[in-house]
Amino acid sequence: MRSRQVERFPLPSAGLAISLRAMKRSFRNSLLTAFVYLTLSGTGQTQDAAALKRYAFPSVAAEAALPGVGPLRRYEGLMKRWPELRAQWSAQVEVDQKAVVFLGDSITQGWGTSLAGRFPGMKSANRGIGGDTTRGMLIRLDDVLSLNPSAIVLLMGTNDLEVGIEPQVAADNVKLILAAIKAHNPNVPVILSLVFPSSAEKKRPVEKIKALNDLYAAAVKGDPQVTVLDTWTLFAAASGDADPKWFKDLLHLNPEGYDRWAAALRPLFATLGFLETEADTFTPEEGFVSLFNGRDLTGWRFRPAPPRKQPKSPNPNAPVFADITEDVNFDGKARTDDGRYVAINGRLVVTTPAEGRRIQQLWTMEEFGTDFILKLEFRATPNADSGVFIRQPQLQCRDFPLAGPYKELKNYKAQDWNELIVTVTGGTALATCNGEVLEAAMPVPASGPIGLEGDRGQMEYRRIRLKKSN
Repeated sequence: MRSRQVERFPLPSAGLAISLRAMKRSFRNSLLTAFVYLTLSGTGQTQDAAALKRYAFPSVAAEAALPGVGPLRRYEGLMKRWPELRAQWSAQVEVDQKAVVFLGDSITQGWGTSLAGRFPGMKSANRGIGGDTTRGMLIRLDDVLSLNPSAIVLLMGTNDLEVGIEPQVAADNVKLILAAIKAHNPNVPVILSLVFPSSAEKKRPVEKIKALNDLYAAAVKGDPQVTVLDTWTLFAAASGDADPKWFKDLLHLNPEGYDRWAAALRPLFATLGFLETEADTFTPEEGFVSLFNGRDLTGWRFRPAPPRKQPKSPNPNAPVFADITEDVNFDGKARTDDGRYVAINGRLVVTTPAEGRRIQQLWTMEEFGTDFILKLEFRATPNADSGVFIRQPQLQCRDFPLAGPYKELKNYKAQDWNELIVTVTGGTALATCNGEVLEAAMPVPASGPIGLEGDRGQMEYRRIRLKKSN
């Protein structure tokens, strides 16, 4: 960790009164988690007896003095991998500086050597250890922080459930991990992947996983530093257990599963500036006019929205409605004042709301009273929910296979670009997605603007263009 620390970080519960100073001292004094970098690099040695001893898995006696709560998971494979991998990583600290770091257990470790190849152009580092738990990852967090990461991808908690650690305990450890990350760098982006589905036969029943994911979401609600990625819905079968299509054993991903996880992450990495950094060179077809120039939000605005009545007993998971009281014009601006809508290299990004769900709309300044053809492309993170307003009515635009309502589309490309075409004739609109009909005759008013809505997840739009009919 850097020498600059805050005295204490926010505590997840009264029973976890641990200061960053105490945490730092505990790490340094422990043989297995000392924050002293090895000097093996350049000596021809990758591991030696001293390194293995330094990173030995903590004894039962030593465990009590270490940060976090709950028992560590103990079995031979984990206790052997822990010192071997950590000693190896200590020799790579300089090489892996500023990488996007993945922290997790065997599912993260399972990226193996394919990690860099799945995200070409992005520097990455894998810090997954098979069998590890949330407390184990807290104890070895300097494997990540010593790299001064550009971003961190977290996936953790499934092994806690396997050894009987309650979801609240695992969530408390994740809060400590996030607090330590913030103390190290309050600006580093964190992507929190929800715990994947598994099965009761793996001692990871659906109700426990859902409870843990709910606690994770509650812990980071309102935190703009953390983006929650819905990888539970991404991999769940209708029963709520792991979908065998993506898993080799209802716990660990098969190659197709890793392809699916990588596809879910790419749009977030693009928004963070690690991928897709070139400007879009698309030119509209003859007769079409761009409604979005790809560089900024010129021609778009917020419109006043009527206030929403709050229920007497509000649901903590209910959406937040943006309070827009007057017109706000974003000509020449690359982002809205709240950062929800951002122009990035030809993409109009509706970012993941920190609140979990936030209903918010962006509208064109121009209104369209003649017949027209609207074309655009959209990309959604897993289970994302958005919409396109045609003059006024909303055409649902979502991650259709997971969020509906058009779950049976055959041409939809998950977490990739899909083409939406809306043809307005008279008072109705024909809408298609990649050539498949969504709405054959959606009623629309005689005139009005085009709008985009954000709800949950990240949505992106590009190549938004319109051709008026004579």
